[in-house]
Amino acid sequence: MNEPGLQVLMDQETIRRRAADGDLPDWAVAHVESFTAGLLGERNGTPFPCHFGVHAVSEGLALYTVCPSTTGRDALVGLRDVLMEYLDVYEDYSDYASLVTFFGPPDRELTEREYHERLWHVLQFLHVHDPEPWPADIPTDPDTPRWEFCFGGEPMFPTCRAPFYEERKSRYCPVGLEITFQPRTLFEGLEADTAAGQRAREKIHDRLESYDGVCPHADLGGWGIEGDREWPQYMLSEDPEQAPDECPITTTREHPKSPLAADHRGIARDGPDGERGPIGGDSSDGKRGDGPGPLQL
Repeated sequence: MNEPGLQVLMDQETIRRRAADGDLPDWAVAHVESFTAGLLGERNGTPFPCHFGVHAVSEGLALYTVCPSTTGRDALVGLRDVLMEYLDVYEDYSDYASLVTFFGPPDRELTEREYHERLWHVLQFLHVHDPEPWPADIPTDPDTPRWEFCFGGEPMFPTCRAPFYEERKSRYCPVGLEITFQPRTLFEGLEADTAAGQRAREKIHDRLESYDGVCPHADLGGWGIEGDREWPQYMLSEDPEQAPDECPITTTREHPKSPLAADHRGIARDGPDGERGPIGGDSSDGKRGDGPGPLQL
């Protein structure tokens, strides 16, 4: 953790210091500033709705990484490797150690529909190249109340912020896609069927309504609750016409699903001078963000 380079796992002190020192691309610095201001600021006289997230940022308990692209193979392999490292350390780091992931901005303005596509492409890539099998106790059908995204053998809740949100500012990020990976273990004792979980949900929903100025989204629900589904909550819709009607990811118990999945070290990404080279449209200096190349698995 906190090693030199762009796609590495960083604690909060390190990513803020590197942003202040100009040791990150401009878009990553903008992400850090936007995320910090959003989580620690107020809107309509109300703090950011997720008080757990506010506590994590105010106390420096979250972990971070940056990823230059949502589509390039090299960048997504890098994310995969960082996510594996994160899963090795997060439980010993803090009880609030979500992995906040800042993605490079696209080279053109994307629609809401395209951001949904980018999110699910990232998650599908991670699933295909997962070095661990899908957990035996988690169904593979997203249209069930106990399905949720899994990686490295861990069920987790990836929640997103993106530029297309106009009303739901709690989900707004002006720079590009942002995914916070939250392992299910971080929610232990706060399940929807517990008193503590119900109190937490009520507090968050009350803050949401005040912060956003609109009613909490109809898709918000609880994991394992009959009738609720996890996948629409990862990236809540602003315009239902642009959101997927069915979960775009295909999850299977087949393992490994790719040669890369059998090798947790990932693929060789070093160029002739020892620097990571571009594959699938990534910028080698991490400054350009998303390239125009096709989605690659």
